[in-house]
Amino acid sequence: MNSTRENYKELTKQVMDIAKEVASYIGQQQQVFRKDKVQTKSRNDFVSYVDQEAEKQLVKKLGELFPNAGFITEEGTVEQGGGAYCWVIDPLDGTTNFIHNSTPYAVSIALVHNMQPVVGVIHEVTRNETFYAWEGSKAYMNGTEIQVSDTRTLQESLLCTGRPHNYLEKLDALVQSFAYFLDHSHGLRTTGSAAADLAYVACGRFDGRYEFGLKPWDIAAGVLLVQQAGGQVCDFNGGNAYFKTGDIIAGNAHITRPLQLKINQIFGA
Repeated sequence: MNSTRENYKELTKQVMDIAKEVASYIGQQQQVFRKDKVQTKSRNDFVSYVDQEAEKQLVKKLGELFPNAGFITEEGTVEQGGGAYCWVIDPLDGTTNFIHNSTPYAVSIALVHNMQPVVGVIHEVTRNETFYAWEGSKAYMNGTEIQVSDTRTLQESLLCTGRPHNYLEKLDALVQSFAYFLDHSHGLRTTGSAAADLAYVACGRFDGRYEFGLKPWDIAAGVLLVQQAGGQVCDFNGGNAYFKTGDIIAGNAHITRPLQLKINQIFGA
């Protein structure tokens, strides 16, 4: 692939269409979904036929769009490595919300080049919002440019986090972080979708986000969105190993560093 920004821009438009098609399928299934169709992958980690079918649709459509790219997928419906380019996809981020008919839940698609995101699309299904960016672009939501917030301090920030599937491994630190930020911010939210949260950081609804134990498909598209919206992303040590460690902090330029320092202190990263 000729890695020009114009090519990435055109590819992003096509990926948006695919994300919306799959989101439509997910929305239709919500109307008839029954909880007895849920399978348990591990403690508090669920999957349904909707996740699996949505992933199959994404793999087929994205494979036709860019045949030479490999795949990194959550549900493992395809085993295909790749060369320099790879699709990193989560067909339904926020499955627990979906099975309880709660919100949000999202389709998350990233194209990475040597594990650096160059195209990112997140479609939040329940609000019909499409967030997108490509290498060198601004970030957008439904055609309108978005930016991270301008909140200056942690004390004034609205933050969000998640409960990782492996939360028991660092339960004491997780609870300590809850207690600290509940008392030293405007609030701490747990929505149940890392992809949607990162999109919301990109558009300024949240000022910052942190979580450990994540996978590349949870965050790849969101990382690009936050960065192209003027924000910052790092791991708990302040580096860029978040795809490897699964630990991520995202926020605007004012609070990311203070947030990282406090998280590092609490979690001992």
